[in-house]
Formats: sequence, structure tokens, C-alpha cells
Amino acid sequence: MRKNFIASVAFLLASGTAVLADGASDGKVKIGILNDQSGVYADFGGKSSVEAAQMAVEDFGGKVLDAPIEIVDADHQNKPDIASNIARQWYDTEQVDAIMELTTSSVALAVQAIGKEKKKIDIVTGAATTDLTGKACSPYGFHWAYDTHALAVGTGGALVKQGGDSWFFLTADYAFGYSLEQQTSDFVKANGGNVIGSVRHPLASQDFSSFLLQAQSSGAKVVGLANAGLDTANAIKQAAEFGITQGGQRLAALLFTLADVHGLGLEAAQGLTLTEGYYWNRDDESRAFGKKFFDRTGKMPNMIHAGTYSAVLQYLKAIQKAGTDETEAVAKQLHEMPVDDVFGRGGTVGPNGRMIHDMYLLQVKKPDESKEAWDYFNVLATIPGKDAYIDPAKSGCDLVK
Repeated sequence: MRKNFIASVAFLLASGTAVLADGASDGKVKIGILNDQSGVYADFGGKSSVEAAQMAVEDFGGKVLDAPIEIVDADHQNKPDIASNIARQWYDTEQVDAIMELTTSSVALAVQAIGKEKKKIDIVTGAATTDLTGKACSPYGFHWAYDTHALAVGTGGALVKQGGDSWFFLTADYAFGYSLEQQTSDFVKANGGNVIGSVRHPLASQDFSSFLLQAQSSGAKVVGLANAGLDTANAIKQAAEFGITQGGQRLAALLFTLADVHGLGLEAAQGLTLTEGYYWNRDDESRAFGKKFFDRTGKMPNMIHAGTYSAVLQYLKAIQKAGTDETEAVAKQLHEMPVDDVFGRGGTVGPNGRMIHDMYLLQVKKPDESKEAWDYFNVLATIPGKDAYIDPAKSGCDLVK
């Protein structure tokens, strides 16, 4: 029996199919894109993030360490239990090496916990909660495109400076919404402002009337929308029907992207202030990437799409530099390597997995200011990464010594 076992191992080693110290462990590198492809965040990331990941693979050359690179994807329907089941199946039976995108904070937290348990890498671009690099951090977990602190510094900071010193929040009733409301509230208060109140709404709400009436009657100067995707768009549309902005209150879309502006239209979205980590029309390099992306998807990329491209590309670079796809070695390279691509120029990765890069304070143009399709933003300011993100030493991550 023992002789047969030794002979089998010798055969596997000779044929190159066993797990080796160097190279791809099973002869390929497999990356899973797990996100919302049919719900309120489908335009936010969705299938377009899958295309962004595929673009990164093609730009890298289609292979790493002479092994083919494969992208797989699935729709988690914004449900942590569904996402967890998919992640376990991918890791346990389908040889997926890393999972990325992970729209929805509750989903990202669940999948990151599984990755920590199984020693598998995840790179989050679609979710926002700072818990991912705080109390729920993982040595194999990375947070790439943005987070709630960066959004609070950007949009919240801009409006407080402009006199918006009293706030009422409409908050999505899950981890992302709580985190965004808390981060923005802390920033408002630290700058001398006041939070009058808040109300929570279910994900994928259709009727915001009761929530908006509470915000209107509060008398707050700013109504902070601590939600995203179709929830934000629907809240903005219905706020117009109630005359909220006409009555002198301002709407703060705390997580609103290019895709959301396109869906809402400039007429309804004009004047909104928001924060993103990427804008396609900022310079020649971003315009070139935007055109390539548009040719494949029919839309220009937002920070989720460009961030997913960057995350996949950096992961492949880390495998190449490590000389293996073994998790510990690749995670070490991801923590140490600088990030320099169309999304994360001059980026660095902290010991808690937070990729630190510049963010951009943007204002939606008036319809007559837009010179071409998807030309939606004026860039008001660049927010340096060191100001946008929490110092890793103060993040609450127990990996940071």
C-alpha cells in the first residue's frame, strides 16, 4: 500500500500535476468575479466588471507563469448566504484562486471571512464598509476602489465647507449604509456640524415618500443619501416630486457613480456633488481606457469597473513576481508592491489590505455644459490618498502592529 502511494506521488511530480512550490498550483490561475448582476447594483458593477476583469487578463497577456488565466463569474443577488455558498463551491471544488469585486458590504464581509478561513485571497472593489480593513480585516483580504471613509471625506467634507452644517440621513438598512452614515456623521460633527436625525430603509426600496417626508420636516440643510445604485436614483427622483431641493435643502449622494448619473440623466442629477476614485474623462490615459471599455460594453467605466481592472492586473503581477500562485507568497507581494496603472496611480497597500490612492471630488454638469456623451463631471478637487483613507494604525485591524 505504502509503495503504491509513493509511486503515485512520484508520478504526479514527474507529470507536473501536483501542487508545486513554484508556478501555478493546478496548471492554471482562476479568478472569480462575484457581484450583483440582476439587482439594484447591476449597473454599478455587474457584467461590466466581468468585462473589466477580462480586459486586465488580455492586457497582461492571457497567461501568468506560463499558465492560462480564467475568469468565472456569478450573481450573488445581494444575499450573503448565496454569496457564501458560491464562494465555498468555487474554493472547494472549482479551483478558484481568488474572488474579486464583491458588491454589497454584507456579502464582502461574509466572503472575506471564508477567504480568511481557507487562506484564499479576495480583493473588494464593489463594497464600501471600512470594517473590511478594520475589525474584520484578513491577511488575505484587500480593499481596492473606495470606502465609506473616503466618501465621507470627499462629499461630506465639501458640503460642510459650503455651509451644509446640519444633516439628516436616509440610510440603507445593512452594513454599508450604517458605515457610510457613521463615517459621514463623524466628519460632519468634527467640523462643527450637527446630525439632526436619520431613518433606515430596506434595500431595493420602491417608495421613499415616508422617509423623504421625515427628512423634509427635520429642517436639515443637507439630506444625506447613505445608499447606492437604484436606491439613490429613486430617492433623488422622488425628492424632486416632494420639492425638497426647491425648498432649500441639498441632497448629498454619498455613493453615486458615473453609471448612476447616466441612468438618472443630467436634468435630474445636475449639481449633485459626489466622490469617485476614477473619472474616464480626466486625462488622455483614462480616456484611452474608457474608449476600450466602451467598445466592449457600450458604457464608460466608473470606479468599480476601473478598480476591478486594476485589482485583477495587480493580482497577476503579484503572482508573476512571487513566482507562484500560493496564497501567502502572493499576499506578501500584494502588500509590498506599488500600484501604478490607469486606476491606482502611485497607490500603496497598507498592512491592513487597504489600497491607498487619490480620490476625486466631482460635480455633475448641467445639460448645456456636457460636450459629449458620458461627459458628466467637473473635477472640483483631488483628494490625496493620505487624506482620503484611515491610517492603518488607527483602523482597528489586529494585523497592524
